[in-house]
Amino acid sequence: METEILSAMDNSIAVYTNGFDENNVADLEQELPFVYDGQVPLGDVLSRIVQSIYAELSELAETMPGQSDSARKRTLADWVVKTKKQVVKLYAVVKWSRDADTVQKCMNITAFLMNQNQQFEDCIRGLNYAKESLDPARLRNHDLLSSLDVLTTGSYHGLPTVIKKSVIPPTPLTDAEVVSTLTEMEDVIRYRLRMHEFVPVEMAQHRIANGRVYFTVPDLFETSLCLRGGLKEDGWFFVHVEFLITVGGDLTDIQNFPRIPKGHMHRHITDEADAQLAFYLPLPEDHIPSPEVSFPPRPQLPEGVIDTPLIRIFNFLQMMSLSYQLEILWYQAERMRSLGWADYLSVNMSDNRKSFTASYWLRPAVAANTFGRPRTKLPLLGGTLTISIVESTHPSQLRESMRSPRARVLAELQHRSKLGISKASDEVEGLKFAVRWEPAKGALGVIISPEVSQEFLVIDAADLNFEALLKRVLKKHTHEILLSFQYQLQRTQQHSVFSGPGIVSLTVDEQVETLRVNLCADEVVLITLDSRSGRFNIRDTGDLAAAERGPRFKTLSDKINEDPTVLFNVLIRLRLITITDLAEQKAIYLGLQSFRRRNFLPEEMTKLGPTARGAVYIQLSNFPNHYLVLVIDDKEFRFALITTRILPGTMYGNLVMEDIAWLDFDRIHGGDIEIRAYPDPSSLRSPQGALDPNPDRPQAGFDLDTQVLRELYSYCCARVAYMNVERQFKIRGIPFTHVNPTIHDTVTPELAHIQSSLARSVPGLCVQSEHILSGAPAAEAAMPNIRVIPLNWWSDKSAQVVTCVKLKYVQQPMGKTAGTSSVIRPSKRIIYDTTEAVVSFVSENVNTCVDEFLEEWARVSKMVVIAREVAQMSKEKKWPDIRLISFDLQTVAFAYASDYTVSISCEDQLSTGGNFDLRFSRCAPSVDTFNPHDDAEVFLRSILQHGQGRLAPSLHRLVTFLRQTLPVAAELEEIRQQSQGTVDTYAKAAGWYRLLFGDSRHALDFRLMTNERVLILDGSHSLFSAGLEDRGADRLGLLPIPRFTEIVLEAVKKLLSSGVVSPGKIAPLHTGVICPTDIVRTLGRAIYMALADA
Repeated sequence: METEILSAMDNSIAVYTNGFDENNVADLEQELPFVYDGQVPLGDVLSRIVQSIYAELSELAETMPGQSDSARKRTLADWVVKTKKQVVKLYAVVKWSRDADTVQKCMNITAFLMNQNQQFEDCIRGLNYAKESLDPARLRNHDLLSSLDVLTTGSYHGLPTVIKKSVIPPTPLTDAEVVSTLTEMEDVIRYRLRMHEFVPVEMAQHRIANGRVYFTVPDLFETSLCLRGGLKEDGWFFVHVEFLITVGGDLTDIQNFPRIPKGHMHRHITDEADAQLAFYLPLPEDHIPSPEVSFPPRPQLPEGVIDTPLIRIFNFLQMMSLSYQLEILWYQAERMRSLGWADYLSVNMSDNRKSFTASYWLRPAVAANTFGRPRTKLPLLGGTLTISIVESTHPSQLRESMRSPRARVLAELQHRSKLGISKASDEVEGLKFAVRWEPAKGALGVIISPEVSQEFLVIDAADLNFEALLKRVLKKHTHEILLSFQYQLQRTQQHSVFSGPGIVSLTVDEQVETLRVNLCADEVVLITLDSRSGRFNIRDTGDLAAAERGPRFKTLSDKINEDPTVLFNVLIRLRLITITDLAEQKAIYLGLQSFRRRNFLPEEMTKLGPTARGAVYIQLSNFPNHYLVLVIDDKEFRFALITTRILPGTMYGNLVMEDIAWLDFDRIHGGDIEIRAYPDPSSLRSPQGALDPNPDRPQAGFDLDTQVLRELYSYCCARVAYMNVERQFKIRGIPFTHVNPTIHDTVTPELAHIQSSLARSVPGLCVQSEHILSGAPAAEAAMPNIRVIPLNWWSDKSAQVVTCVKLKYVQQPMGKTAGTSSVIRPSKRIIYDTTEAVVSFVSENVNTCVDEFLEEWARVSKMVVIAREVAQMSKEKKWPDIRLISFDLQTVAFAYASDYTVSISCEDQLSTGGNFDLRFSRCAPSVDTFNPHDDAEVFLRSILQHGQGRLAPSLHRLVTFLRQTLPVAAELEEIRQQSQGTVDTYAKAAGWYRLLFGDSRHALDFRLMTNERVLILDGSHSLFSAGLEDRGADRLGLLPIPRFTEIVLEAVKKLLSSGVVSPGKIAPLHTGVICPTDIVRTLGRAIYMALADA
């Protein structure tokens, strides 16, 4: 009867049927074997592809910066093509995976059919084996008595009845009988629970259905019990249990934790539950123990004690449910270790399996540091999280405290009504989970309090998730550590550079709590604490843009992880490095050469001040021995201009600071741009005067603007340029003053693009002409004040020096080279303003600008004097044919007679005392451009050279020479051209010309004398000899011209007789004749023709 009822209860709950039921499709699918042969989870494929792509991207980010542009493009294109193929294949696999369930079901069916086929084959082999083995078998003797019984009575009489019962099934109950039996059993259970059975208040929530009673305990279990019979002595037996739990987190292995136990677990729970329910019940009458096994006597109830089996089943199932939940949490912890937490998480289960402890943030033991400063001793773990099942020493008291007032009243009423003065055989056990968090003292260098709210550490049966609980604890621990470090950075360090508002803040970045530290300007470093490993990680906000910083941050992170107490020192060092990088980046952007250190002696570094933490040296391109130094203090930059010198006799060329000048940028620039560590809100304005768009951002100082650095560099270049100019003045003993005549002038937009904004604030130098031009030629041509201005110190070009001189004598440039503009530039080094009569001398080398000016002045001043004198000659000397042709400060060209011109320039004014270069020519409309004075240029230039003391008189002498010797030179040139090579002419001196006949033995000399006279004599005679000397034919040198005296006299007589020459102007001599310059051409040709005919 009991077996039939249980069978009916198991097979039909909602529908009352009898016999065998057909299974549905879902039940049949569960019977199929699962086949995973050749199957790969899609998640693993996705993870592998994504990790591969990420690894390749990381490798490209590290290797591509060192490649050329074409190589980077080619590498990136190849990677994109290869990755695209992988993604397309992965997309196809994902599309195919939609049918994975169907394919899996087909594989399961195939495996089932293969197993069934294997069973059929085994049956065939078994039958064949039976056939082969039974063939030789022999039957025993026939049972004649049983045969007679069957023949006479039709049945066996000697067989045991148990065989009949085991072979012939009993007649099954009908559906109506089953329903009637279950209904009667429900009435018995209801009466039993209400009248006699003591039900724990925790199991008060129950329902009766399907011939059993269902007890529900929230967050623990739901169980169903049934009575063995309708008598009062009949006990309870266990039917099923369902644990009211839900596994959270990773649901990969949720099938390992069913809510309803099955298989061996169900049998174990059933046996133990039945044993608890029948603890005080006697053994059944049909129970016949084996003679080989001895059982202990059954326990007996003491007097006055009433059996309470439901309390025992509650205690048992309560313990089972809590243990089950604890095992699930322990399994989840172990699974976390297998998924990458093994190095940082350890899980230890107690021997009684009522508690386990998870230790997180494990650290390897560090070897003893025998060198350097001792390390701070840190615990080898971050903390522990212990989950345990606890019970009170007085369970009843504990349970009473856990019950509500209403539940306590109901329990008391039930005890009085059902037990009276008797005692219950068992007490309700008060079991619960206790979660204890114990952070290790001094973990990561911080001591925190483990006090948290009661709701923070709670085990929820509806969501059993150890990972969530652990991460909640780790998040709390991380928050406290970062909060402690924030406090240390802002408060504990005296005069901390991080104490400003907003410099250090605790933020949440991508759901990760981050300690944000503003190092300087816009440079921010993020400090995070990995909740898995408990290791610090330092990174900046632009990892992709600053890949070279990766190794640096990794090194700093490792240093902090070794000893977290050095965080402040590490940040100070990182701040210094970042500020230095920022300054170098600005310098590189401007194209400046910068250095982090120079080979200074240690004692030299003290000159930068005791507060200097570092420095950036920017070398002035035009002045290699000078540096603009950005001195890094705790809260701001300090700027200095230093002059260095290599210390002689040192092996490595050590440098010393000969001079150091501290710069005040606000004073230099006039306050347009301010450099402050913490500016006031009212001063947060851009250079154009607009308000800062983000005034609330933290001000960490060192906000070095590119314009600021450009202005400082330009000012240093200007300062050094002025120093070099002043040094030259000091060496020569030339006094000077500083002037700034353009301080109130406005700068036009055109000038703003070609000069620095500091140009107006940098003063010029003024010297007196009597001092700088003392001893120089033509010093009287300059006005008293001479201004010296360095230029181009604000640009990348070489620095220049411009010396401006206003001329006393204003002679306007003229000619083709002068041009039509009011400002001309005859050479690269000279600029002349014709309107203001100001000559600007440009020097490319600052160190030699004074020497170059004096040389150029010597040249220009002489040209100015020459041009002035030439312009006045026509009036003063009454020479109307003298006219100025061109003048451009470098060259003076003028006509000294008719169309005969000379161009005068000078060079090498300082090295040789001054050389004049004369170029003779003829101007239009003359057909022949050759000027015969060109042959005497080497002698004529000496006239000016020897007259440098008084240039004007020497110029007059030169012009006089040219005009007086022009008839001689012109006539001789004409004779030479007409002789067709039979004679040659050349100059022997400035006023001495010679006509050499073809035999080269006879010559005729023309020598200029005073008062515009010319001496024509035999070339073989000297003016300084006492008398004529006879020379033999074999003597070297010129020979006297035969009959020279007679020939000269005859030529003079002819000219006198013809009336060409008036008497008294010609004076014949023994060796020649003297005549005026105006008739030298006529007389000279007559003598030449006579000598030629002779």
